[in-house]
Amino acid sequence: MIGEGPPLLFIPGWVSHIDHAWEEPTYAHFVRAIVGAVRGLGLQVRAGLHTGECEIVDGKAAGIAVHIGARCASEAAGGEVLVSRTVKDLVAGSGIEFESRGEQELKGGPGRWELLRVLVD
Repeated sequence: MIGEGPPLLFIPGWVSHIDHAWEEPTYAHFVRAIVGAVRGLGLQVRAGLHTGECEIVDGKAAGIAVHIGARCASEAAGGEVLVSRTVKDLVAGSGIEFESRGEQELKGGPGRWELLRVLVD
């Protein structure tokens, strides 16, 4: 998840910047809950999720997975969580519903990527 600060990274058994570990697909529920909770405060959060291998370079996450996650977030509107098709496929059966935003070329990313909006209650 990418925001104004450093990316929030989920590594099985460990979540950066948070003193709790979530197991997939609960992590996607967590992000959806944040968007819904801040809506009641009159705020809008936008988030992007992608999953893939990362490298830690000089203490920072790097690699294509981080880049695609950042691009998902940059394409999201306020109050929206956008995920890559990879995330949707991994959370099949979780009860999370999605709406396709179509395939898009993501700046600096290889090929075209289907982005999907998480339907928030």
